[in-house]
Amino acid sequence: MSPHTVAAMHATVVHHHHHQRHRAPPPRRRRSPGHGRGGGVRVVRAAAATATTPSGAATTTDTPSAAFWDYNLLFRSQRAESRDPVSLRVTEGAIPPDFPSGTYYLAGPGMFSDDHGSTVHPLDGHGYLRAFRFGAGGEATYSARYVETAAKREEHGASSWRFTHRGPFSVLQGGSRVGNVKVMKNVANTSVLRWGGRVLCLWEGGEPYELDPRTLETLGPFDILGLAAGDKAAARDSNGGEAVARHRRPWLQEAGIDVAASLLRPVLSGVYRMPARRLLAHYKIDPKTNRLLMVACNAEDMLLPRSNFTFYEFDADFALVQKREFVLPDHLMIHDWAFTDNHYVLLGNRIKLDIPGSLLALTGTHPMIAALAVDPSRQSTPVYLLPRSQEAEAAGRDWSVPVEAPPQMWSMHVGNAFEERDDDARGGVTTTIRLHMSGCSYQWFHFHRMFGYNWHNKKLDPSFMNVPRGREWLPRLVQVSIDLDKRGACRGCSVRRLSDQWTRPADFPAINPAFANRRNRFVYAGAASGSRRFLPFFPFDSVVKVDVSDGSARLWSAAGRKFVGEPVFVPTGRNREDDGYVLLVEYAVSDHRCHLVVLDARKIGERNAVVAKLEVPKHLTFPMGFHGFWADE
Repeated sequence: MSPHTVAAMHATVVHHHHHQRHRAPPPRRRRSPGHGRGGGVRVVRAAAATATTPSGAATTTDTPSAAFWDYNLLFRSQRAESRDPVSLRVTEGAIPPDFPSGTYYLAGPGMFSDDHGSTVHPLDGHGYLRAFRFGAGGEATYSARYVETAAKREEHGASSWRFTHRGPFSVLQGGSRVGNVKVMKNVANTSVLRWGGRVLCLWEGGEPYELDPRTLETLGPFDILGLAAGDKAAARDSNGGEAVARHRRPWLQEAGIDVAASLLRPVLSGVYRMPARRLLAHYKIDPKTNRLLMVACNAEDMLLPRSNFTFYEFDADFALVQKREFVLPDHLMIHDWAFTDNHYVLLGNRIKLDIPGSLLALTGTHPMIAALAVDPSRQSTPVYLLPRSQEAEAAGRDWSVPVEAPPQMWSMHVGNAFEERDDDARGGVTTTIRLHMSGCSYQWFHFHRMFGYNWHNKKLDPSFMNVPRGREWLPRLVQVSIDLDKRGACRGCSVRRLSDQWTRPADFPAINPAFANRRNRFVYAGAASGSRRFLPFFPFDSVVKVDVSDGSARLWSAAGRKFVGEPVFVPTGRNREDDGYVLLVEYAVSDHRCHLVVLDARKIGERNAVVAKLEVPKHLTFPMGFHGFWADE
């Protein structure tokens, strides 16, 4: 597909509306989604056997104009809240008797356009928490509320919205641009967690907000870093971390970075109101130790060729159990990460300061994120293996030196990581670390164009997410394997597709959470079936289930003009790894409807994979969510 710009697509829309007899171009002949070395993929499209739509309807809706509007409708604001739970109507199947009681929380933005002409990037949309509750009697309810952040209270009046914070990814149209230093807009919209009796909504650049688990009322910011700082007994910093980093640079250069950092900190905190420490939105839960793992970095790291990471581990009561600090001599941006028994694993995304972009950002004509650019100067991916345990630290490996994975790849999301030890006959020990994750190309990734955000006409351009080389460039599922000897030295590193049968874009990998930090067989991910000519790669319309043991793949696809979000696995506690259900939201944007879909994890790829569909009331239809969390009662 040629890359249509927003203007070109808008022109097509106008042309189509004024010339109804104009015929859409015939669809191209396409290969099956599983075309590749591994053969075909077992595919089932929802409602295929009961479809009543005329055969020509698919052609009339598979047009540039339909693609443009379907894409933008996926990010339409929802101003209404549902403070009191409403019952969900089951439109297909039934909630199974063995479905556990619990709550599926889904974080994401809810508000994109204000009443004064501004439209913000999806990543800057105000956090809107959805909650789907399943009771013991087979009933299901839905509620949703905005996270009452400080920014939301300032920008939302009694009856209207007026954006005053620029946010890192957006440009305001209705308000001052030059001199607006309200950049860090904590919208608490990225991920959600229930731990220690608390529900937390997280964002990439600030402290999380706590909400009541039942009413979703915002209780206020949760100072998790302050909580960790107060527990000195559990803090255990890695010895020599900064010294190792200094040894890799001339002392004068390191001293210059120290001076720059000391000058930047008061500017970022005093002028731009950035917190000194930035908590990442992605957390991990280790089922072996029943610990919550989180990581934070310094505000100035975004602008300097040095990265500070502090890892925190909390027990079930939110007491700090361990704290480790590391300083890496690399300019990195980390969104998601991994852990094993002995290591914290960072797949580094290398970035650099963009001087022209910085000047444009300061004028207010470009988003502040334009100050950063990807750094494709090295044709490899740095993998930092940071010691989590005393055993890894005692091995003596220089953790400030990364393993360089062979292909250049921008890390997106991690489904799982684990390590296995092999004792050979000669007494040697080899440890293999494996990661199941998604990654994309540096050639495609662009900070302020993500989701196709166009601040000039307040629309989203789907062509950025559907470029001609999207099959190669967009996120794909991979396995990273690293072999270490008994001293921790790397003996080999490889990156390959998670499945040769599935070669199309996919992201948001998920597993049965009971198998985190140990060998897993199955990975579930949002995927693109390629059934739509003008939206072949994103938004996703399918869930792919990959069997890592043999590389096979099975697919469930939504029918027609529907998209799907991130899959979440709900285990039923039986013996097999795939004994359980996969939850996801199906967005029927052309009908302005949302459904919560319950898939039988074992039957993905079969016609009876859908166990139940639950319809959200139309007036509460919500925009695309980001990350969710299943909490058992």
